[in-house]
Amino acid sequence: MTLHQTIATPATEAETLTGAQIVVRALVDNGVEVLFGYPGGAVLPIYDALFHEPRLEHVLVRHEQGATHAAEGYARSTGKVGVVLVTSGPGATNAVTGIVDALMDSIPLVIITGQVPTGLIGSDAFQECDTVGITRSATKHNTLVRHVEDLPRVMHEAFRIAASGRPGPVLIDIPKDVQFAKGAYAGPAEATFTHAYAPRLEGDAAKIREAVELIAGAQRPILYTGGGVINAGPGASEALRDFARLTGAPVTSTLMGLGAFPAADPQWLGMVGMHGAYEANHAMHDCDVMVCVGARFDDRVTGRLDAFAPGSKKIHIDIDPSSIGKIVRADIGIVGDAGRVLQAMTDAWRGKARRPAETLKPWWKSIDGWRARNGFGYIQSSDQIKPQHALQRLAALTEGRDLYITTEVGQHQMWAAQFLPFQAPNRWMTSGGLGTMGYGLPAAIGVQMAHRDALVIDVAGEASIQMCIQELSTAVQYDLPVKVMILNNEWMGMVRQWQQLLHGERYSHSYSSSLPDFVKLAEAYGAVGIRASHPDELDAAIQAMIDSPKPVLFDCRVSKDENCFPMIPSGKAHNDMLLGDSGQDIGAVIDEAGRKLV
Repeated sequence: MTLHQTIATPATEAETLTGAQIVVRALVDNGVEVLFGYPGGAVLPIYDALFHEPRLEHVLVRHEQGATHAAEGYARSTGKVGVVLVTSGPGATNAVTGIVDALMDSIPLVIITGQVPTGLIGSDAFQECDTVGITRSATKHNTLVRHVEDLPRVMHEAFRIAASGRPGPVLIDIPKDVQFAKGAYAGPAEATFTHAYAPRLEGDAAKIREAVELIAGAQRPILYTGGGVINAGPGASEALRDFARLTGAPVTSTLMGLGAFPAADPQWLGMVGMHGAYEANHAMHDCDVMVCVGARFDDRVTGRLDAFAPGSKKIHIDIDPSSIGKIVRADIGIVGDAGRVLQAMTDAWRGKARRPAETLKPWWKSIDGWRARNGFGYIQSSDQIKPQHALQRLAALTEGRDLYITTEVGQHQMWAAQFLPFQAPNRWMTSGGLGTMGYGLPAAIGVQMAHRDALVIDVAGEASIQMCIQELSTAVQYDLPVKVMILNNEWMGMVRQWQQLLHGERYSHSYSSSLPDFVKLAEAYGAVGIRASHPDELDAAIQAMIDSPKPVLFDCRVSKDENCFPMIPSGKAHNDMLLGDSGQDIGAVIDEAGRKLV
């Protein structure tokens, strides 16, 4: 796993420091520049040590969930480890949602939590909870530090574990008396790690040759890529592009993999899955060899498992051996770093003569036929802003900008994935596996902290944005000009869509009948509020949002009943999609199997 984290030169002589000073020194020596947190009694010694350390910039969030999402945004957009510092009890439990989010999406985080003094552990002391027990299944690794002598090693080891192999969150729980205690400090180079964690980076050469031979003999190959390509660093994305060029195979991606392959490339088919591109889903269904790189066959991608690419041989490349064969049987499983394996496959391909270029012409002819059917088509309106149109205008007006996109979760998230093209990795931050409402605004804050001069836009819904709306105060305090484009349809849009299609149009508690005035709310926080309700107002409002030097809430009032298509109903195969402009009787095509929520 390649992680572009700069490691500071460690101290060569042992120093005696307090536990709190050891934590702060270890952060500096592991290349940390920014951390996100919220103080409390059990971490005050660490905050006191931070007061004396000018090399670390601390961002005070308004809720610990916001800290974890901000750290995710920072990590996802930089390739560095995101760092969180919160207190015991509710500080730790408030952070759990973001920790699980990072685990599901393989985001490298180090979370430092305070704990009551060791002598009080188990006594139900004030703000005590079993943080290690609570987060055992929520983290890649966690530990309670009972002795200050262990603290330097534990800190350095946390960064190593979080960043290597399949990235993920590592939590360190530190009792208050350990923070006050004094011990010898050792830098990263001097630390002796106790965990024999050594992820395999190089793929098995024989399996790589076997995979290349299988691809070379394919008539209908496809490259199915995921967030693991992005996690492996920019070299992996370059290796993917090289391999796609050599093989001539079409490329598709999961939600988390967008940007690993440029959207402007003719070989790009778009996102695959429940709300994926028409041509991508058809190609996945009809392929004869599928090369899965850094994806885990999530249920939102596979749909009905027994009908998933039924005639294909499957090659699965992943750094996590437990992912291979977990959901879909792999004919060839290769454990290794995505970039290194793709490079090895490229070298193997170049090592001998390959198939004639015309071999794949019938396959591309089929793909061109699917492309001719605009799966993202929608009916335009002259008096209502369609959400799809709003995002198309956002894409047009931000073209050529140093742009980073985050999202909340819901219909707007899927429309953003469909209509915003990404040409490079690390530009798209969204909650994939956990689907966490409230992710987008704090994530945008984390991105903006890392990229001060960039344009950072959170595509939001009016329901999801309110989950962590308080973080707008953080953006204002730190002069972070994040933009929030709210596609406001006054519904929990995806909930409403499923209630319409799967629950007989019984809209149980999905309508937002008491929304704030987002313009006034923005102004109350010290930000800028903008509103547009008519298509004629849209471009000017988007441009005003872009041009503002301050944080912005843009209340974009969109049509209320728009559904997100294409859509693969539950229990259906990839080639059985509902399309928004098809004139289908939607209720009639969803059978009893499709009524099950998965």
